[in-house]
Amino acid sequence: QVKLVESGGGSVEAGSSLTLSCTASGITYSGYCIGWYRQVPGKQREAVATIDSGGGVMYSDSVKGRFTISQDKARFIVFLEMTTLQPEDTALYYCAADVGGVTARQALELYPALNPNFWGQGTQVTVST
Repeated sequence: QVKLVESGGGSVEAGSSLTLSCTASGITYSGYCIGWYRQVPGKQREAVATIDSGGGVMYSDSVKGRFTISQDKARFIVFLEMTTLQPEDTALYYCAADVGGVTARQALELYPALNPNFWGQGTQVTVST
């Protein structure tokens, strides 16, 4: 069974950096994609960044140039390094996995029509002015 556990959230001031981690277990599929999504209460969940097993990466326009997604394939950990954080980045950040050969581009561009198979519980990021 696939399990995703997020960590690294917290409260920071605007302009700060924070790195989230997503530790995945139970992924036995050769082709997969893991992404970071965020949700603010009352708004639709947004796809932020995705990375697939082939190393492809995609970012939403709102975080491009500020966030970097990477993975440690040996340990099945996906990181989201967030820099120059702004109050509008405040959200509950989720890690989610698509299996079956979904690419990073598909996972980001087709969300939410293409909904990840597995989700973590989320980690809160709060950015204050």
